[in-house]
Amino acid sequence: MKEFDYIIIGGGCSGLSLAYELEIHNKLKNKSLAIIEPRVEYKRDKTWSFWKIFPHNFDDCVKKSWDNFTINLPNETKYVECKTTPYQTIDSELFYNKIISRLRLNKNITFLKNINDINKVNSVVFNSVPNFNDNKNNLWQHFCGVEVETDNDFFDDKIFNLMDFACDQRNEVHFFYTLPFTKKKALVETTWISTLNNETLKDYDNQIDNYLSNHLNIRNCKINFREVGAIPLFRQDQKRERNQINIGSAGNMTRLSTGYTFLNIQEQSKYIRENINKIEKTKIFRIGKKYDFLDKIFLNVLKNNSPEMGNIFYKMFNCTPSTVINFLSNKSNLLEDLSIVSKMPKWMFLKQIFKI
Repeated sequence: MKEFDYIIIGGGCSGLSLAYELEIHNKLKNKSLAIIEPRVEYKRDKTWSFWKIFPHNFDDCVKKSWDNFTINLPNETKYVECKTTPYQTIDSELFYNKIISRLRLNKNITFLKNINDINKVNSVVFNSVPNFNDNKNNLWQHFCGVEVETDNDFFDDKIFNLMDFACDQRNEVHFFYTLPFTKKKALVETTWISTLNNETLKDYDNQIDNYLSNHLNIRNCKINFREVGAIPLFRQDQKRERNQINIGSAGNMTRLSTGYTFLNIQEQSKYIRENINKIEKTKIFRIGKKYDFLDKIFLNVLKNNSPEMGNIFYKMFNCTPSTVINFLSNKSNLLEDLSIVSKMPKWMFLKQIFKI
């Protein structure tokens, strides 16, 4: 059986990000790497969005960037500016093509379909495949999005809608998310925060059809792309194995209160690259503990006060845009944290602290 210095299990966002980070910094010049990925071909399958709070490797994969956004309640709309930290969307097909074409040039990198084809005893293994199968009772952010194309100019492509709570809540937390790429094309997504056990919430196509017709007043359009996904809003146990390091969602790189993961993956990849020669003895890269603590309180409030969550999200943006964006992106200081907390319903949140 073949042996490699490094093995990456899973050639998705986190696995490829790490491989690319190692490659462009010449960390694989004298090292062998196997990437285990069963998919037959790479194609557009996901949309990754985030506020650009620091530079990353994939500006040439950005499909669209915005400096303004809105948040909607049934009878209120808040307009927010984010010029210093624009909101970006990565096209997964551009991302895959950029990385794969670069990795193919290095003869030390091998793509394989099955981990059983190699001996991993003496390798450093980076695992990006989480095991969340038995956690349907926990909270998830689950969603379905479609890229619609209209015949005539319809969308304002200078501003996106981060959250629109003017929709049927069904005793859970539900909002729509609209990213206008051009005046004729936009990603429209229905998003729920709930457990995965309630199948009645998964009539996504009906939800989107209703929103397009009755809310956006789009009667005729073409569907260019559809994505469905579920992001865990809970932590996976991190038991460190002798030669294995978990990365991406498997390595708890998802922010619990938001589902944002892409930039956390880039930070983790950089950290691993900087410490690759001693990575087995280096402490695990983590999102700050304070965010896990605050997010667990927030999610407990959400679970017990679903009808109030639209108003709570809305109030959060009564802070300055930079404060909220820094907080949601794990880059806030103590004063910013306190500013966010001050906008929350005090008693509702205090009650949940004792349940953590």
